[in-house]
Amino acid sequence: QVQLVESGGGLVQPGGSLRLSCVASGIMFRIYRMGWYRQAPGKQRDLVAHIASSGSTYYTDSVKGRFTISRDNDRNMVYLQMNNLKAGDTAVYYCNTDSPMEAWWGQGTQVTVSS
Repeated sequence: QVQLVESGGGLVQPGGSLRLSCVASGIMFRIYRMGWYRQAPGKQRDLVAHIASSGSTYYTDSVKGRFTISRDNDRNMVYLQMNNLKAGDTAVYYCNTDSPMEAWWGQGTQVTVSS
């Protein structure tokens, strides 16, 4: 049974930072390119960043230079360091593979950027 569990969200002021974590179980984690996605209220879920097992990364334009994705293959974890957060980053954040498996979506973690 595959399980992806996200954590680390919260309420932060504009310009602040958060570090999200996702732990995966039930999959051969190291073979997958893992991604972080986000869904704002009333909008579709979009890819934010992904990272291959080799460490190569991709970021959507709006987060380049502010977010950093990383992974620990030994612990089956993927992280998203988010700096200089903006109101537009407010969303529920999820992890999944870069070709997301519908049945693998977890509960996500809420990130709210507000003063």
